Amino acid sequence: MSFDKYLKAKKALIITLDDAIYPEKDYLLQVYYLFSEFMAYTEQFDAKVMLDFMKAEFELHGNKDIFLKTAAKFGIANKYEHNFDLLHETARLPLKLLMYQNVLSLLQEVVVERNKIILLADGNPAVAINKIKQLEWHGLGEYLEVYFTAEYQFSIDKTLAAIFASKNIEPQEVTLILSENQFDQKIVNLDIDCFSVTEIL
Repeated sequence: MSFDKYLKAKKALIITLDDAIYPEKDYLLQVYYLFSEFMAYTEQFDAKVMLDFMKAEFELHGNKDIFLKTAAKFGIANKYEHNFDLLHETARLPLKLLMYQNVLSLLQEVVVERNKIILLADGNPAVAINKIKQLEWHGLGEYLEVYFTAEYQFSIDKTLAAIFASKNIEPQEVTLILSENQFDQKIVNLDIDCFSVTEIL
């Protein structure tokens, strides 16, 4: 696959983390697995039944309120919500997170062209850091610069403006890759070449 469309006459590639570099599902399902095992150990729940329920809920409705739904289904005490949330920040996953293959190839090409790779991490910074640590970067980690949208009112537009100012680059000199959901929401208002990761995949 040729990446000239994304890299020609550019100085940097900016890419978001979840569902753009890797499928966030791979992280969340492992967190659910660890939580179900924790509940089996502490309260003797059936870990497999709980995990199957959480997987099914995720497939139907996503991650939103999944602890509350699981707690209601199995009679889990509210005190365990803290453990569930903490796992998102601290979990040591059984399996490494793997990048989309075409995204890996694109990032490798960016490095060959001696351009910058800038990672936009949305949401909770502690969770994002945990994900970044457990991604298989194939040696690309040392070339990354990470910006957290939490430092800029959770706005990708404001984060991009800060990047342009600090790096002394213009929007026209950058390619932005977003997850399909972010791209569909048209959350970026700056004059910048923006693509959905789906196009790359």
